[in-house]
Amino acid sequence: MSSAAKNAYLNTRVAAKATQLIGLKNVKQLSQMSPHELCQHIGLGDLLDEPGSVRSKSRAVEQGLIQVLLADLAVLVRPMSPEERGLVLAWARKYALFNLKTLLRGKIRQLDQQEIRENLYDLPPQVRLSNEDLFRTESAVELLRVLESGPLSLLARQAREIYEKRQEAFALEAAIDQRYYSELARRVTRLGDPKADRQMRSLIGSLVDRANILWLLRFRFAYGLPPSETFYQLVPSPNLMYRQRLLDLVSLENQAQVIAGLPEPLRSLLADADNLMESQRRLSQYCYGIARDVLRHGHSGVARAMAYLILREIDLQLTFTLIQSRLLNLPAAYVDLALGLSPAICAHNWPDAA
Repeated sequence: MSSAAKNAYLNTRVAAKATQLIGLKNVKQLSQMSPHELCQHIGLGDLLDEPGSVRSKSRAVEQGLIQVLLADLAVLVRPMSPEERGLVLAWARKYALFNLKTLLRGKIRQLDQQEIRENLYDLPPQVRLSNEDLFRTESAVELLRVLESGPLSLLARQAREIYEKRQEAFALEAAIDQRYYSELARRVTRLGDPKADRQMRSLIGSLVDRANILWLLRFRFAYGLPPSETFYQLVPSPNLMYRQRLLDLVSLENQAQVIAGLPEPLRSLLADADNLMESQRRLSQYCYGIARDVLRHGHSGVARAMAYLILREIDLQLTFTLIQSRLLNLPAAYVDLALGLSPAICAHNWPDAA
């Protein structure tokens, strides 16, 4: 397929699919629906009519929503070049990494195999961890060694080396997250289409920037790690949080200085955020805004497809939050907090500047 034909195909597909997006402004309307109506609205049919506990129904809905997202992805990646498809699939591989973390936690806690399986997502071959030998391993280290012979070899080796050194589940999962974002940052620099490159750098870069800021604030000031160790956890971004800027920020003495040292629009966005949860909420809305802008005004079909998938994932997460909150009969104020419609509150705000 020629570049022009691919672009036309993707733009047509995205334009049609974008009509089903909910958007943050409309999520309140969905909150008036029953869980069954929400399932019908999102394409899950009568899923909640099946017998089972609240937990099993919630899990079935979550699994169903992931399938909806990955079905859209499967359609959109078809005409893409190998580099473009590789980047989009690398973004979606987060769900395989969720499974990997579940497996690792199960091995560390010595859980029964069936209990582990019940908490794994059923994923298509393009993004799943396909090695059945993972279940038969005796420990987290052995599991990672098995992974080293497959496509996740670099991630597995780095995670294993860190875990063998520190024996901390937190350090292990942080290494997996770091490798995931490193892979996105690496792949986005390899796109050959200049039109797609700029918009994809903005999209993927916003995701990496968000992760970097939250990691920097958490590792440096909540966990008290020194600058050198904090920097080691970060991923130079193809957008705003590039290597030198990260080096400058990790050396600052408190979170107020870090936020003041951020580039615009991030500095103004986080200026009066007084806790990490609120910073996370605002950064998520920032990523949403960038994706929305690319979807509406972008010219690259590949970038618009990526923007649509990011927005579709947010929609499905909001829908899951609504359904779960209704199943649990949560108060409306808690639901608004979970949806990100209200400022996040935290019992412990940022400590006073040193």
